[in-house]
Amino acid sequence: MGWASRLRSVKTAEGGAEGRGEPGPERTQERSRCGLCGKSKRLTRTQCCDRPICDDEGEYALFSYARNSCSRNHRRFTLCGLHHTESHTGDWKTCAACREYCHELEMYVYYGTNAYNFEKLENPPAYEPTHCGRCGRVIVLSEDGYSEGPDGYRCEDCFED
Repeated sequence: MGWASRLRSVKTAEGGAEGRGEPGPERTQERSRCGLCGKSKRLTRTQCCDRPICDDEGEYALFSYARNSCSRNHRRFTLCGLHHTESHTGDWKTCAACREYCHELEMYVYYGTNAYNFEKLENPPAYEPTHCGRCGRVIVLSEDGYSEGPDGYRCEDCFED
């Protein structure tokens, strides 16, 4: 049987009556999309929560600190990813070990509510902003450059002094 004959046989076996205009079974397959950016090509599933996500971690340039990888961002910058990576038990939303792991409450809230989450932490706790111990400027720990030493945090303008 040739290739075209096999194809006709498959179409007929799937329910369409060849040559009579009767449609075969519906093939409405919902295409998976990355839950963070919406792309539908080159997907994988997260190890932590089994959600579809871009298979782009290999494109990350070491030490670039780029945030352009959906997979890496979810794994490294969410409580869900942290919970799995650190092998914590139970639900990440109520995990005391995840809360302790995040040195500052500000970072715990960031990890639970940022754009790299499929599901965000409901009712995140309030926290006081972090200030530079030298000049008093507010430091956003998830975004700004800073250093931490025995006398507290220093913003990027003050940490070299």
